[in-house]
Amino acid sequence: MTTAFFWDERCFWHGGGNYALTMPVGGFVQPLPAGLPENPETKRRLKNLCEVSGLWREMATSSADPATRDELLRVHPESYLKAFKEMSDAGGGELGLRTPFGPGGYEIAALSAGLTVQALRSVLMGQADNAYALSRPPGHHCLPDFPNGFCLLANIAIAVHAARAEGRAARFAVVDWDVHHGNGTEAIFLDDPDVLTISLHQENNYPLDTGAADVRGTGAAFGSNINIPLPPGLGHKGYLAAFDRIVMPALHRFAPDVIIVACGYDASCFDPLSRMMATAETFRAMTARVKAAAADLCGGRLVLVHEGGYSEVHVPFCGHAVLEDLTGTAIRAPDPMGYALDKRQPTARYDAFADGWIDDLALAFNAP
Repeated sequence: MTTAFFWDERCFWHGGGNYALTMPVGGFVQPLPAGLPENPETKRRLKNLCEVSGLWREMATSSADPATRDELLRVHPESYLKAFKEMSDAGGGELGLRTPFGPGGYEIAALSAGLTVQALRSVLMGQADNAYALSRPPGHHCLPDFPNGFCLLANIAIAVHAARAEGRAARFAVVDWDVHHGNGTEAIFLDDPDVLTISLHQENNYPLDTGAADVRGTGAAFGSNINIPLPPGLGHKGYLAAFDRIVMPALHRFAPDVIIVACGYDASCFDPLSRMMATAETFRAMTARVKAAAADLCGGRLVLVHEGGYSEVHVPFCGHAVLEDLTGTAIRAPDPMGYALDKRQPTARYDAFADGWIDDLALAFNAP
């Protein structure tokens, strides 16, 4: 099995714009971190852990070209791209909500989208069995003309439209397990019956006004959007119950040509922006399930795109667990917090409450 891993050093250089003083460093050294939860360290440390563990040598690692203007325009209007580019050239700023960027932010965002485009393309062309894009800045909150939640370009949507324009696939399933609702991906495909969007997220986290279970798609696309708002503190067993009772049946009903995962790690126990209780083993198990679904439904074609996750100490181990399952390697990087996390999982009383919560959602989504 070949796993392609797409990354680029320049994506670590995405800065915080007006949220922090960015020292001039001549263009050849990474700017100082921005002081935001979305910073380079979580992603850089995942890459570093893969190098130290030896997993890096078991993947086909490379960069990619930035997304082209035509690829961006299939999702984002010219007016938005023009404003983004002009502000980027002027030294950075903020176009939306919680989306600061520094000098060169436009080019870095286009590169992040390009990593996603090439990851999907490599799998659809048969160059890799599956792929992982270490994209930064992330993309699942970005609307066509309004960036928000650290997301400046809609990376996955751009890749889907590129693959569709190239005639490489017709039906796409996007499973978003980032702890925040994937409102941008939802909005872009809400009326598209050939793209199934599934979002598992902490209820009433960011954004506060999206992610309700009754948003199912519009017109002919009704049923192609599935929101799974989850109660805080859900834990490992609860996530897998949601997968087994809702996500897996939905994927089998839809029968996609490829499965794409918006792979955020901010449901981790140690994440500062959520109140969930997922562990590295949760992410490994979810990966195993989407990998099995891809094997059953679409020749194993599976792409994971890095989204959120803000614990510098835990994201590397969660991500390594995902890549262990994705590659099928025997290499392991045991989570040093694993024993403590097992002890912090929800009580039997909470598990019973969560089971009822998920059962109610499953009854609605699986009804004929």
